[in-house]
Amino acid sequence: MDSPAMSKEDAGPHFSKRELAADAQEANTTDRELSILQAMKLYPKAVAWSMIVSAASIMDGYDYHVISSLFAQPAFQKAYGELQQNGSYQITAPWQSGLNNGSSVGCLLGLYLAGHLTDKFGFRKTIMFTLFLTFCFIFIQFFANSLVLLQVGQILLGIPLAVFQTITCVYAAEVAPTSLRAFLTSYVSQMWVIGQILVTCVIRGVLHMKAPWAYRIPFAIQWFWPIPILVAVLLAPESPWWLIRQNRIEDAKKALRRLTSGEYASDSHIDKTVALMVATTEHERRINSSTSYIACFKGTDFRRTMLVVFLFCMQIIGGTTLRAYATYFFEQAGLPTEQAFNMSIITYVLSFVGTVLSVLLKWFLMPYIGRRTLFLWGLYVNTAIYFVIGGLGVHNSNSDFSWGIASLLVINGFVCYVCMIPIIFALVPEIPSTLLRSKSVPIGRAVYTVINIAASVLTSYQINPTAWGWGAKSGFFWGVSSVCGILITYFILPETKDRTVTDIDLLFQKKISARKFARTKVDASEVATGLH
Repeated sequence: MDSPAMSKEDAGPHFSKRELAADAQEANTTDRELSILQAMKLYPKAVAWSMIVSAASIMDGYDYHVISSLFAQPAFQKAYGELQQNGSYQITAPWQSGLNNGSSVGCLLGLYLAGHLTDKFGFRKTIMFTLFLTFCFIFIQFFANSLVLLQVGQILLGIPLAVFQTITCVYAAEVAPTSLRAFLTSYVSQMWVIGQILVTCVIRGVLHMKAPWAYRIPFAIQWFWPIPILVAVLLAPESPWWLIRQNRIEDAKKALRRLTSGEYASDSHIDKTVALMVATTEHERRINSSTSYIACFKGTDFRRTMLVVFLFCMQIIGGTTLRAYATYFFEQAGLPTEQAFNMSIITYVLSFVGTVLSVLLKWFLMPYIGRRTLFLWGLYVNTAIYFVIGGLGVHNSNSDFSWGIASLLVINGFVCYVCMIPIIFALVPEIPSTLLRSKSVPIGRAVYTVINIAASVLTSYQINPTAWGWGAKSGFFWGVSSVCGILITYFILPETKDRTVTDIDLLFQKKISARKFARTKVDASEVATGLH
């Protein structure tokens, strides 16, 4: 659906070309120079609302790992698995990959709908609708008495969860000032890790319960989240950027007042901020007036979309797929079932600690290090970890090696959530244009989902003893993949630290190479050139 250009009447007499350029330049400079402490003081309500909306990602992190964690639960294995020669029960590799990828299949449809629904109805209505769907689809998981019905539930639940994967970080990017943008977008990854911690703790807690409650309780816990989040989102302000794209200038001003405090809630500051939003939006419309999915692959937007795709897919190389099988992986590496669950809990807790540490790094070191550098260092460390895991897998003949392998995967998750995942969640909503952000992010997530389906199938065959049975030796495969990721990252990933939305637009329009992004200067008043 194409958005109509904004007329002078829509914008009001305040937005003459000369005044628009001056106001846009002033607002852009003010935004860029705002310190973290100043931003927190002036935008406390934006921080609060963003954190509330981001809580929807807890459900996504929980559901993504609930099935793969149940693969290692004895009650679930006996209820749904096949009897093996050694007397144990196992969910076969085809069903493991199928169930893990069921939600991914639903995600593809959900991601397609996410862009359309957000563009048409806004963030709030879209989130509330998908929360209602989530509540309904959990019933299928809870009452499933066969793998087939469980698969149906996984696919349907994947549709609304896909919306949470993208809409939370995009909303955070649209309500935050530049200095807080990375904090609030990466906070989404913290909520995702909390979901992982919760599901592992819940399944560990019911590990010795009898069927069917041993696996039904983990499904039932998901009913807790939709209602309180729905009430909170009902009260939240809409994204002012979305309102600007709908030519609802006065509503955008009202939304900004609900997001700001102190001097930033004054009419003067609100008018200048809206002027920058109008100028940036109109500048993007002159470059590419369409807001369809096809528009994401035209002109400079093609490069921006491909970067979003690349960043999402780097989560797989960072170990997301392998850690999804963490409990089962630990079990196959030689740990007892209880210890496998304990190590999984440690993995996700340290991942959460990693995201908190990442916040501290952004606070104290980001002004000097930058996102690109931190991302590359995370890749370097995890590449080494993968090769060591593979080497230990070759010699895994006693429990000491098993504990070593498990510990390295724990460190892998910690490093990933310090250096990579928060950076990905910060960059993904920053890089697309504001007009196409709601479409580019779902495209990136959709490609990631497709590749993750293949990676999940591959991983299940790598570590399942009824298939290839590589176990920890699969670390060699992921090590080689990481080397490829390092090479691509070096040449294509730009540095967006301290860059406003307008700055990023101009840098991409001028086709600045990724390695020159950090030191290239731009003038925000350029976005007003050509306005009528």
